[in-house]
Amino acid sequence: MAKWSRLLGAACLLGALLTLTACANGESADGKVHIEFFQNKPEAKDSFDRLIAKFNEENPNIVVTQTNPPDAETVLMTRVVKEDVPDVIGMGATDTYSVLGQSEIFADLTGESVLDGINPRYMTMLTDLTGEEAITGIPYAANADGIMYNRTIFKEQNLEVPKTWDELMDTAQKLQDAGITPFYLTYKDDWTTNLLFNALAPNIAGIDFFLQRRDDQVTFEDPVMREVAEKALAVLPYGTNDNFGRTYADGNRAFANGEAAMYIQGTWAIPEIRKANADIDLGFFATPTGDDAESNNLVSGVDTLLAVAESTEHREESLKFIDFLLDEPNISQYIQEQTAFSAVEGIDQEDPALSELQPFFESGRLVDFADHYIPAAVQLNSLVQEFLQRGDVDAFLKRLDSEWTKVANRRS
Repeated sequence: MAKWSRLLGAACLLGALLTLTACANGESADGKVHIEFFQNKPEAKDSFDRLIAKFNEENPNIVVTQTNPPDAETVLMTRVVKEDVPDVIGMGATDTYSVLGQSEIFADLTGESVLDGINPRYMTMLTDLTGEEAITGIPYAANADGIMYNRTIFKEQNLEVPKTWDELMDTAQKLQDAGITPFYLTYKDDWTTNLLFNALAPNIAGIDFFLQRRDDQVTFEDPVMREVAEKALAVLPYGTNDNFGRTYADGNRAFANGEAAMYIQGTWAIPEIRKANADIDLGFFATPTGDDAESNNLVSGVDTLLAVAESTEHREESLKFIDFLLDEPNISQYIQEQTAFSAVEGIDQEDPALSELQPFFESGRLVDFADHYIPAAVQLNSLVQEFLQRGDVDAFLKRLDSEWTKVANRRS
């Protein structure tokens, strides 16, 4: 009896292993194709769950399952090393994407019909980022980095939206003179210290600067980067009395409750702010970085791109799922829920809070985030945070150069 039990247990274990293997290969006993959609945005999980449920209902022979782990990029890199790449990947246009895109992890989608209608500006951002001609990612949704403002406070103070850097500083001074906190800064979270850097650097130095830095043609001690650093410091006196003691969550609540007139953040924060105060009348403007309003660009990058694993056994079904996500009613649903911008041309974000940004999209005055071109190992967020605490421009720029060089040497 004991021998029989052991044999039965072994058979059950073998059956379970075979079932798991079949699932891992995208097949199962139900005869359906199973696809794993791995994406990195926890705040988008529910939105994608709704879209996946709709897709699965419309495609009874395909089952898409979402994976959305904490610290998703690290998990993805670990899975790549283990040769366990998800069928479809949703991620930001970051240095991690650049590294994977150069490593033939993603399928080359050049010429695929799913690329029809994608805003070419966002396509260029991805190819600039990877330095490869092959198209390995499809821009899906974009975000924007800029300055939120409380329209009620601006009206009460008879203030106009600033269009130049001098006007921004003048507006901050007028608010401070009126006893109102101009900017709610949340620099306890180091990634928020990088938001202003991301707005200043692409407009003042240009994305070409970072491409040239890759080729050792320039250094961060260039005068244009000094201007970026000095302007980032200039905002500090217009924050709270505890700029480095407040978190992102603190900032969302405080700005929602009218504790500051402006908030340097991304469009992704709007849903969180509205959770705290659904009635707030907020607007959003592109950070004015120089003296010429017409030369100012909106920092808007690919927040979510869609890639297909080169190793997937179900390329056709994966592309069918991506095509579904790009379909007008589905991507419209996503961008409204996420307060994002569509990478598909002709589908506009209609949220009234973002009305001041629409001209930038219509005219193509868009520029990518600076940190998309800086290797993650450089630890830009912590470097910017330390710089803003110490205020030493020279030390900051030299440190950026040395950290960049260390990472470049390891990769070469």
